[in-house]
Amino acid sequence: MSDTTRSSALGSTGASELFQLLRDGRPRTRAELATMTGLARSTIGLRLDALTELGLVGPFADAVSTGGRPPSRVALIPSARVVLGADFGAGHLNLALTDLMGDELVSRRTEIDIADGPEAGLTAMVATADALLSHYGRSRADLIGVGIGLPGPVQFSTGRPVNPPIMPGWDGFDVPGWVRRHLDVPVLVDNDVNIMALGERSHSFPNTDHFLFVKVATGIGSGIISGGRLQRGAQGIAGDIGHVQIPRGAGIACHCGNVGCLEAVASGPAIARALRASGHDVAGGREVIELVRRGDIDAIQAVRQAGRDLGEVLTACVNVINPSVIAIGGSMAQAGEHLIAGVREIVYTRSMPLATEHLSIVQSRSGDRAAMIGASMLAIHHALSPAAIDELAAAV
Repeated sequence: MSDTTRSSALGSTGASELFQLLRDGRPRTRAELATMTGLARSTIGLRLDALTELGLVGPFADAVSTGGRPPSRVALIPSARVVLGADFGAGHLNLALTDLMGDELVSRRTEIDIADGPEAGLTAMVATADALLSHYGRSRADLIGVGIGLPGPVQFSTGRPVNPPIMPGWDGFDVPGWVRRHLDVPVLVDNDVNIMALGERSHSFPNTDHFLFVKVATGIGSGIISGGRLQRGAQGIAGDIGHVQIPRGAGIACHCGNVGCLEAVASGPAIARALRASGHDVAGGREVIELVRRGDIDAIQAVRQAGRDLGEVLTACVNVINPSVIAIGGSMAQAGEHLIAGVREIVYTRSMPLATEHLSIVQSRSGDRAAMIGASMLAIHHALSPAAIDELAAAV
């Protein structure tokens, strides 16, 4: 590719493309970069100068010499800027400040009510972000991007929620626009399960290109990573397995307006409802988990059956998507192996043998931090993309 086609807001330096080679954090010499790109060392020098001026890369000591002066190496400076990752739930806001490699610097959990509306929730987010920045000795000027996960459907191209059932007042609200008016950085918004899939994969399965994350909580959903890329589908609702009908759900109404949905029989509230019908005093999923931990047979059997129900839908997913790992997360995953055992029982016996030969079905390893990690990674991927680096340089 010629320098002309590489030119951008960085002028003829083309530094944004060179930067992509350094994003993995590995230090490299100018000779290595020249070999990797096929460019002259003088050109490499010009592009590194542009990135150094932005403060994103710098010299890295500890190069080994084969004789004479050690060769100098350059690397991404993870602390050059910071990123904000936000995980909104029905009653909580988890916020984390990370460096450019996604390593958490500081985090905080705040109790909120998502039903209070977008401005109340986002105002709390901005206030908490300022507190975290101050705590870590940074300012808004150090912020390079914001990633947000919301507990409802989101049109990813606009970042606007679409008819979210538990988020009154949020439908169609311009979340990125509102946040950017306050923090003046790129803002990426997605639904919570997609965010959790990104976080779980980044944290625990970085080399797994075919991955399915399943959240079982108040609702049920999944995030699909295929070929190493998050799959959102045409309208952004790929992975909405909670509203697939299953035989055991026949005649049971779901809040979506249909009957027989997986979510109506296998979510936390649905399991609690079934246990109340058998005489147990449980209000929701949290009490179900407590019963399971105390060894209550009825609760254990109810959770295991929910796992079987989930397995009915995941069997079809396995045959269609062919993941190598399925990670089960969300609050009901705290029931441990009982839920996952039910899933395995159905998936391993009903899926095609070739599809399950190397399939792992496991509990989420990052737990309730998956969404914060994923939100941060979403923002980092955007903020460090060639186009975003160009825009950053144009503002210098």
